[in-house]
Amino acid sequence: MNVLLVDDSKAMRLIVRRALREAGFAGHEFVEAGSGAEALTAIASKQPDLVISDWNMPEMLGIDLLTRLRSQGSKVRFGFVTSEGSVEMRTQAHDAGAEFFITKPFSPEDLDKALRPILGGAP
Repeated sequence: MNVLLVDDSKAMRLIVRRALREAGFAGHEFVEAGSGAEALTAIASKQPDLVISDWNMPEMLGIDLLTRLRSQGSKVRFGFVTSEGSVEMRTQAHDAGAEFFITKPFSPEDLDKALRPILGGAP
């Protein structure tokens, strides 16, 4: 399975990737994007099965990325790993089609719980 990690922080993308490996998802292919605009390009070219995105990024918020994808007819599975987690944000994400919403700091177990139904076990 091809997973796109979207976060403006390279360090956070590495942390998410490491936590995914620790949660048992090491066998999947990971692609990274540093912004929503980069993510749109990566989604068009790499056609990921899942997008894991930060919410707060310059140029384009993660929620704007998700709503743009949905308005273009994309059905790519999508979820958030972000530092804020208000009820309003969670509701907005759910209503836009996000399948999960994980707040930072998170553990490999948090990722496992959210992603096991989507990714299954290690390939």
